[in-house]
Amino acid sequence: MRKLLVSLREHVSTDFHPGLYGTVAVFLAVTIAANYRFDFEDSVIDAYRGREIRMLWYFLLYGVAYYFTVLAQAWFGQVGTALRQRRFWLLSLAGMGMLAVDGGFYYHRWVADRLFAAEVQPYAVKCLGQLNSLLTILLPCALLYRWSGHRPESFYGLTTRGVNLRPYAGMLLGMVPLVAWASFQPDFLLTYPSYQPTAADPYLATPPWVNALGFELAYGWDFVATELLFRGLLVIGLAQVLGNRAVLPMTVTYAFLHFGKPLGETIGSVFGGYILGVIALYSRNIWGGVALHLGVAWLMELAAFLQLPFR
Repeated sequence: MRKLLVSLREHVSTDFHPGLYGTVAVFLAVTIAANYRFDFEDSVIDAYRGREIRMLWYFLLYGVAYYFTVLAQAWFGQVGTALRQRRFWLLSLAGMGMLAVDGGFYYHRWVADRLFAAEVQPYAVKCLGQLNSLLTILLPCALLYRWSGHRPESFYGLTTRGVNLRPYAGMLLGMVPLVAWASFQPDFLLTYPSYQPTAADPYLATPPWVNALGFELAYGWDFVATELLFRGLLVIGLAQVLGNRAVLPMTVTYAFLHFGKPLGETIGSVFGGYILGVIALYSRNIWGGVALHLGVAWLMELAAFLQLPFR
């Protein structure tokens, strides 16, 4: 824990600029307020669900978040010549493209319709929807890592070398009271648990917990993919170009990823994303982020499941 605090303090001391951080804070406040006032993602982007143009909308959404922050860094003289480097544009545009395709991907519904019985299709769609990132994030990251040149020493932080997860266990324990409190909030109960029973339970003649576990494992994989993209590619990968300045643009983009979630979760993602970015930057791996991100996600699922008998 002490090492994490030292890394965070060191990063803030070298990265903080009052004008830059103030500009980014105002940008986040305005965009978050606008999204929840006009329900932009749910009302505008989701209106194109099942159509490729939804991917374009997501590209614009995440691109605005990422490149506004980078331009603000350039304005305050923090990124030097990075904007003139081909590698910056290759990695950052690839990252925005993966986010856009992953957000708008709907072809798993076509697969579910053709491979599964009608009773199982809703469950299959839920699980396959969490596994989309095998195609939309993991595969493109692998190809980018293989062919982009000047690679980091590990596959965007997906390495077991020097990994110590013990400090994160204590951090997760500290999150238990906060998650317990959040589980009593109305907007939390409208969102979680992510898994809802379907007709697959009686059709497959399996205990409901078996299907719930299958979904939760697929749900958990999606968080690994999220860490690979945000803390792996956008921090560890782009640190070769931006140095420690890679954390802030990732953080703002990560907040935009939460626009369809409860407001408190979106605000929390700003601080959580920043801390996870610093952890990845200084540890050169993403497993700390995976442990925290996945641990909190499953804690929220568990808290919501425990609330079900009392609704």
